[in-house]
Amino acid sequence: MAEKSNTITEFQEAPPRVSEWRRFRRVFLSRGVVVFGLVILVLLVLVAIFADLEWLGFPDVGLAPYDPYKIGTAKSLVQPSWEHPLGSDILGRDTLSRLIYGSRTALMVGFISVTVAGVVGISLGLIAGYFGGIANVIIMRAMDALLCFPMLLLALVVASVLGGGIWNVIIALTVATIPGYARVTCGLTLSIRENDYVLAERAMGSSDARTMLGHILPNAFPPLIVLMTMQLGGLILAEAGLSFIGIGIEPPGAAWGAMVSDGYQYLLRNPLLSFAPGLAIMLVVFAFNMVGDGLRDALDPRLRGLL
Repeated sequence: MAEKSNTITEFQEAPPRVSEWRRFRRVFLSRGVVVFGLVILVLLVLVAIFADLEWLGFPDVGLAPYDPYKIGTAKSLVQPSWEHPLGSDILGRDTLSRLIYGSRTALMVGFISVTVAGVVGISLGLIAGYFGGIANVIIMRAMDALLCFPMLLLALVVASVLGGGIWNVIIALTVATIPGYARVTCGLTLSIRENDYVLAERAMGSSDARTMLGHILPNAFPPLIVLMTMQLGGLILAEAGLSFIGIGIEPPGAAWGAMVSDGYQYLLRNPLLSFAPGLAIMLVVFAFNMVGDGLRDALDPRLRGLL
């Protein structure tokens, strides 16, 4: 009788269920490098938003101390000082102001490219994986053809055909990124559509669109969020590479890659012209990779109960 009472007590003392949000927060913020990356990204967004407050009706107020496009703000190649903390470039433009405005270019290119490529690639992957057959063959073989070229090389070809400019760079990087999303989504869809709850939904007469958007996509979304986060760093690095070789943001636009290209000729005289934007690129790419790694640990269902 005592053994039966102990057994009942053990069942009654089952640990309370931990909410998914608390588990996500605990796992995501458990590593210092992830928190560091998150802080860097928050600072980057704030710097980009408050580079100037012209959009709030205050044209002469903002984090940038000078107009980043105005030639002759200082003398050519001025050394770092209190007036110009990072010096000036060959045209006398303040380096710190151009670095601050370059954050807007990096975020704009990264987020727009990832969003458009994600929507198009995920849609194509869903269609190919769910319907299979001829749709899968046509879509996936087209994606395979694009994957034959490295992403940066494909973006370089598209940008060379379209020309420079921020929107052409965004189009080039978007086209180069779509195949990755399509392939990952197609693989996830092929796996998820065989689950019992999807088969039950289809047996109940649910439409294909409802099944794909209501059941398959939500279950495939956590890995896709991680992929998007990590792609942001790669796209910012790719935009910097295109700007470095001259096929990117057109002058006088402020872009970190172009600043590195303009400054490397004066490394001995004013090394900060290249080192400052190069360090910014390194920190932002590192931050996105670390946050993406943290999201993977927090969202991966196979790690639940282990982390």
